[in-house]
Amino acid sequence: MSEDFQPLVVGISTRALFDLREEHAVFETKGVDAYAQLQREREDEILAPGAGFDVVRRLLQLNAHAAQPVVEVILLSRNSPDLSLRAFKSIEHHGLAIREGSFTSGRSMGPYVNAWKVDLFLSNDDADVRSAIDAGVASARLAAPPAAAQNKPGDEVRFAFDGDAVLFDAESDRIFVEQGLDAFLAHERENALVAMKQGPFGKFLLKLAMVRRHTLRPDASSHVRIAVVTARGAPAHERVVQTFREWGVPADEAHFVGSHAKGPIVSAYGAHIFFDDQERHILGAEGLVTAGLVPGPYDHGELIKLMLPEQG
Repeated sequence: MSEDFQPLVVGISTRALFDLREEHAVFETKGVDAYAQLQREREDEILAPGAGFDVVRRLLQLNAHAAQPVVEVILLSRNSPDLSLRAFKSIEHHGLAIREGSFTSGRSMGPYVNAWKVDLFLSNDDADVRSAIDAGVASARLAAPPAAAQNKPGDEVRFAFDGDAVLFDAESDRIFVEQGLDAFLAHERENALVAMKQGPFGKFLLKLAMVRRHTLRPDASSHVRIAVVTARGAPAHERVVQTFREWGVPADEAHFVGSHAKGPIVSAYGAHIFFDDQERHILGAEGLVTAGLVPGPYDHGELIKLMLPEQG
């Protein structure tokens, strides 16, 4: 392993790591004092896994397959320091190697994401997620976890990413929105060999690819698997492939779904986490896989038309 390689740092909130829905409901309906009292009363009760638990567990297991640690996880919580006792007891109970964190009693986690040098931030709080994205850190708000996906055995961690406005910048999306499908397709044909610029998850993908290279099996397959699941279809698919080549990132799978739903595709792939900037795709995957909504430049449902031209 290269001496200058730094572990992938994942920051995760307590509500994303553990199931704190009941406690959070008390906070919202009865206030901070009632919430703090409830946490003290339940201090010795082990927290159940939340939406981000399985992917964090799998990421930490990668350290067993490398010459030196390749992943570090930091707990970043708006909760009070009182919850830290219950959180770290639960972490120890579940056998997770997480030992550091910040608890801010309601203050934004934004400043701490860069302070901890986080590469990926997972949370349930919209404001914190947007703050992290604005700071240049890959971040997503997690949807409810699929119960069937928790604690399944296996030594892989499978990531699925949308392309435009997630891995890649939103330039092509912008052309589609402002000028229409024909202009989008013409632009993608003209620029088929030109790599796209990085989007909010671009830097994270490059770091994940490094982890992938450092966790190879004897047969040269990796414990990290990367897939792109995009509404693009031919001919707009070519630029995706060329961009991965230019970036030096191996894509284990690519799914150009056009107008088809993404949820069944990411479920068939067995994704442990799926990132997309459109809420309808997250809702379509919810219940099937763990899914994270990436704040994007558009809030609309028309990008499904990034697909094959209509057949005449």
